[in-house]
Amino acid sequence: MSAQQAPRPARPVRGSRTGRPIMALLDVLGQRWTMRIMWELHGHAPLPFNALQKRCDGMSSSVLSQRLGVLQDARLAVADADGYRLTTLGTELVEHLLPLVSWSERWAAELDESSQA
Repeated sequence: MSAQQAPRPARPVRGSRTGRPIMALLDVLGQRWTMRIMWELHGHAPLPFNALQKRCDGMSSSVLSQRLGVLQDARLAVADADGYRLTTLGTELVEHLLPLVSWSERWAAELDESSQA
């Protein structure tokens, strides 16, 4: 698998010519399937490629390979003999995103309530 280069701070990224760190991060996370891969790797033992692909609803192997390359280049995931896992940085990032889960559930409920009114 050839490594895919991740968006980097201080370089132009989607939405930012200056490459502010938050914009570089949002560019990484905004790539299709990236958040799902991180979510599936969070809190689990390393997952072999095929097991991770199955957990991600059978996404194509080429897309999974590309996204894993980006996550590895961004130092959010790593491959070892047992499979893929989040790095300490990747785990910390997911932990920081967890409060968005409860917020999104409240948001969905509010949208549901307003559509019934």
